[in-house]
Amino acid sequence: MKTTTMMKRVLGSWAVCLALGALADGPTISDVVVRQRWPWSRLVDINYVLSCETTQRVDVAVTGYNGTTALTLPADSFSGDLYGVSDGSHRIVWDPTVCAYTNSGVLTKFRVALAPTEAPVYMIVDLTKNAGADGQIEYIYPGDERLETYGRFTNVWFGVTNDSAYATTKLVLRRVHAGSYMMGDSRLVTLTKDFYAGIFEITQKQWELIMNGSKPSYFNNVNYYAARPVEQVTYNDMRGSTNGSPAINWPMTGHMVSANSFMGRIRAATGFDDFDLPTEAQWEYACRAGTTTIYNDGNPAANLSGNNTISNIWLDALGRYRYNGGQPNGSTPPSGCLPTNGSAIMGSYLPNNWGLYDMHGNAAEMCLDWKGNLGTAPSTDPVGPASSSDGFRVDRGGCWGANLNASQCTSSTRLNVAPGAVLSVMGLRVIRVLP
Repeated sequence: MKTTTMMKRVLGSWAVCLALGALADGPTISDVVVRQRWPWSRLVDINYVLSCETTQRVDVAVTGYNGTTALTLPADSFSGDLYGVSDGSHRIVWDPTVCAYTNSGVLTKFRVALAPTEAPVYMIVDLTKNAGADGQIEYIYPGDERLETYGRFTNVWFGVTNDSAYATTKLVLRRVHAGSYMMGDSRLVTLTKDFYAGIFEITQKQWELIMNGSKPSYFNNVNYYAARPVEQVTYNDMRGSTNGSPAINWPMTGHMVSANSFMGRIRAATGFDDFDLPTEAQWEYACRAGTTTIYNDGNPAANLSGNNTISNIWLDALGRYRYNGGQPNGSTPPSGCLPTNGSAIMGSYLPNNWGLYDMHGNAAEMCLDWKGNLGTAPSTDPVGPASSSDGFRVDRGGCWGANLNASQCTSSTRLNVAPGAVLSVMGLRVIRVLP
């Protein structure tokens, strides 16, 4: 390997998969070539060939060495083909400068060992433990006895709804693989990166744990608040404001967030600096879960004709909205009401094919994007417009109230709200986009 001057000190420790998941048989990696870019670049290209079934997707674990000495390398020093990798030739890029390398030394014998690893289906984060603590992170892999496959469901963990801890003190996320779909039924969108999506909307207890005891929600019945979705939180509370210091303004400032926002605090609390809201394209892709129907159960009989535009028997099974308990008698229920009205406890309705709950109804879910016209041209990893003429951000999924009908809770319905608006129907779902 051709090398520029590097310091011997390395910060952090890293392998692409943080839990056991190595594949003993099947996929193999060969033809590994490590080469530093030349001239004037410290970036290191790691080229390799993965051999696996054409339909298979695996993660790749990387271990770095200087000769026989194992190096401890931070996750954010790597990018490229690490997650959800398919058969063929690929490249990982290592950036030594992220490891705080200086000119005080040279890694003359830098090499790597690559191993194909099974992609987890679920990731569980214990919000009561500090970043890096033993047991803070758990992964569930294919073949785990907790997973079930039947009908429209594949490797879905239904038992997550049997323990309230998974909606209060722990955060459960489902791995969503990259792919293409028809967004809004008319725009071909391709997402090139895998991501983890929260199976539930962020609950009031999760918000309380991350935000140091904050309890902002309207539905505050002391016996039931914990597992209901947090609401009366704004986009600015979630990420930070365009008027803040520093100014936070997706997509111009990318995934930068305010340190005191929910995203800033959950990143610090978990050690993952990639938690964020989904883009509108990521949200709809996760909601549809491979379906093309108006709701995400894939039922072609579901329709919005006649009275079905208002109340809808198909939506009744999938999420809380105005006509199945959200607004009895057409009015907002009192703040201390039971979860049979207003917002519902997480897991009260059927999930989509990928095990994500409440993508229809309950709390409306904020997305990163400014409000704008989607258009019909094919797009890859769209981030939405740079600004909005009326200053609104997009929210998706419909909600328990606000006089919204069944026609406004579909997979493709787009709504919008001011970033500073405080609403008892507005909440969030978090994702982690993988490098």
